Amino acid sequence: MKRVTAIILSASLILGVSVVSPFSADAAAKSYKNCKALNKDYKGGVAKDSNVKNKGGKTKHTPHVSADLYKANKKLDRDDDGIACEK
Repeated sequence: MKRVTAIILSASLILGVSVVSPFSADAAAKSYKNCKALNKDYKGGVAKDSNVKNKGGKTKHTPHVSADLYKANKKLDRDDDGIACEK
């Protein structure tokens, strides 16, 4: 009985670790060198949340909403409106 419990416990621990580790939130927060590079992946730029308004007026594309990605690329938000590299 102890052996079966140990095997089940070990298997759940191994499966739990392997399922969680590849999906790290930090891996998604890529820092881009400039807006041209960011706009290749995100045509409308990156917004910190869905409630931000663009100060610059009309844009062609809707920005991708991601707080982590925006935080990693905040330096590219020149007008401080909460959207980095809007187009």
